[in-house]
Amino acid sequence: MKFGTKAIHAGQEPDPSTGAVMTPIYQTSTYWQKSPGDNKGFEYSRGTNPTRKALESCLAALENAKFGLAFSSGMGATDAVMKLLVPGDEVITGNDLYGGSYRIFTKIFSNYGIKFHFIDMSDANHVKNYVNDHTKLIWIETPTNPTMQIVDIAAVAAIAKENDILLAVDNTFASPYLQNPIDLGADIVMHSVTKYLGGHSDVVMGALMLNDEDLYKRLWFIYNACGATPGPMDSFLVLRGLKTLHLRMRAHCENGRQIAEFLKTHPKVEKIYWPGFTDHPNHDIAKKQMRDFGGMISITLKGADLQETYRIASSFNVFSLAESLGGVESLINHPVSMTHGSIPKAERDKVGVTDNLLRLSVGVEDIDDLLDDLKQALS
Repeated sequence: MKFGTKAIHAGQEPDPSTGAVMTPIYQTSTYWQKSPGDNKGFEYSRGTNPTRKALESCLAALENAKFGLAFSSGMGATDAVMKLLVPGDEVITGNDLYGGSYRIFTKIFSNYGIKFHFIDMSDANHVKNYVNDHTKLIWIETPTNPTMQIVDIAAVAAIAKENDILLAVDNTFASPYLQNPIDLGADIVMHSVTKYLGGHSDVVMGALMLNDEDLYKRLWFIYNACGATPGPMDSFLVLRGLKTLHLRMRAHCENGRQIAEFLKTHPKVEKIYWPGFTDHPNHDIAKKQMRDFGGMISITLKGADLQETYRIASSFNVFSLAESLGGVESLINHPVSMTHGSIPKAERDKVGVTDNLLRLSVGVEDIDDLLDDLKQALS
């Protein structure tokens, strides 16, 4: 089954009681049992719900995985993976991460004896220098948030397998339409479903997809026991959003390409981060492991201090100044003051997350309107 067909049909059947084509919203907390234990797989909606189950099956199919778990947020999904670890374990991760991931690693799990190594992962061989007997997890983003670093998933997966280490990949920026880490050797794929998968900025959700049944059972126990599970209405909204994922991603990629080309030569732009350019670091790896280059772009403004950056960020008419990404509408974000404020300035500066950096989530509006908006805001 091809991607677009899976996005519309995977995990979903007509409702047996009514024939409804769309998966119903099973707005219930508990389920009738004919006798104790006779529950047809449903007992209490924290553990599982028919609407959410359909969504999880669809999400798994899109990542070419056997199992899917939906969480109430991307951070809920990340939290569950970290709870596989015990005090004394070590994690290798990138030095350019979503601020929420950095925060939960350093402010929550470091307090429980988990050690994190934040390293440059642009050369997979560099990972080997940090592997030791305590290393239990490698966590990568690719492309990274917000400087669009590209990590070679297959090369890191080989290192992980050789050393019996779990590899988890945050695939939020690419979406399963552009990249499938499990096919490249990852053990777990994480998504902030809020972003491209939901696609309409009307739901907050996360997800994990994987193939190993024993690992799935461990994560399902955490998922059920800790309770960061989404409700049926949110699950329905994402199922609806997924049905146009392939169409939306094509438009995001096309608009993103035209805007990146426009910004690359703009006199107000000092540097642009977009993996589709041949001079972008690890472009060849991006070309190999991605089907296109997406709609996420970051730029630094030439000669702009913080005040001038704020002024420009607040000058758009079509782009909305807001956190998040991946919706049909275009967004402009200032990472230092918004999504990455929890990362110390010294660490941000090392990877280029500077005061004059802006991140664009290019939507699916008419390209002429987006280009006109950029021209007037940067004038």
